[in-house]
Amino acid sequence: MATLMDLPEYAAGLGDGEYSTGPRYTPAVEEKKRDDVPHGKMVNFTMDSSDSKIFPGNPAFTRKVAVYIPAQYVPGTPAPLIVSCDQYGLSTNTGVFQNTLDNMIADKRLPAIVAVMIAAGGTERSMEYDTVWGKYADYVETEVLPRVEKETGVTVTKDPDARMAYGGSSGGIAAFSMAWFHPELYHRVVSFSGTFVNLQHSDAVPHGGWEYHENLIAKADAKPLRIWLEAGENDNGAATASSAFRNWVIANKHMAEALKAKGYHFQFVFAKGAGHTDSKANQQTIANALEFVWKGYPIDGAKAAPAAK
Repeated sequence: MATLMDLPEYAAGLGDGEYSTGPRYTPAVEEKKRDDVPHGKMVNFTMDSSDSKIFPGNPAFTRKVAVYIPAQYVPGTPAPLIVSCDQYGLSTNTGVFQNTLDNMIADKRLPAIVAVMIAAGGTERSMEYDTVWGKYADYVETEVLPRVEKETGVTVTKDPDARMAYGGSSGGIAAFSMAWFHPELYHRVVSFSGTFVNLQHSDAVPHGGWEYHENLIAKADAKPLRIWLEAGENDNGAATASSAFRNWVIANKHMAEALKAKGYHFQFVFAKGAGHTDSKANQQTIANALEFVWKGYPIDGAKAAPAAK
């Protein structure tokens, strides 16, 4: 019987499906700072949770927000958007994510994307991220993005096809939830070691995030989403067979199976020898992940290649 270790090798330009990579890792060339491309800028500000109507905090806390603005952004035009939960990319590999965007935008492999990287909600991080709901997307839409526009002068697009949610671990399931509950806001998702397990549950979702691949995806009409998922061979819970709905490898594998059964555009990458949100796997795969989820989006007015099956 084929196993995760037997999956075909992941590479750039592949279509939908399940792949493996590693166990030896090399950072993608896209992550190296180049002198021959325009460099975007970062704008940083903070938000006081006591000012929030949705997540006021208990106790109140200060939330950091970092905004990457590409050099190619034209003021007054609606910018394509990445929302990064946990400031993922910025917090895990300082400068690397910015370099990747600089290089791929300059090479016309991505549109001129604005990336909004939002820190988690203090002690309430799991509640914000792991709960199976659309409330976090509501918070971003009604409180964070208006503040981004005010602080930076950037106009953020309302086109869901021009919006991507991004995260790792609990931020990974949060990114998926943003698109799942609000496909009118987000069509693109990248998740590393997504926490599609039972951390925050209720009567409606007794197995928490596990319900996505156990029930929710199969029982709902397919949504217009492109999704990229990764899990490491040594991810959380991998040492046990089932871990009572707490095995991240099994959860992400089941996500891939559920998405495939419903005909979604998706890629699942199993990272051999990698751990939970392993930076080695992240740095090797993020450029290809971005290119996959943005496939089909117009770049500089020219329609990109059709999304591959």
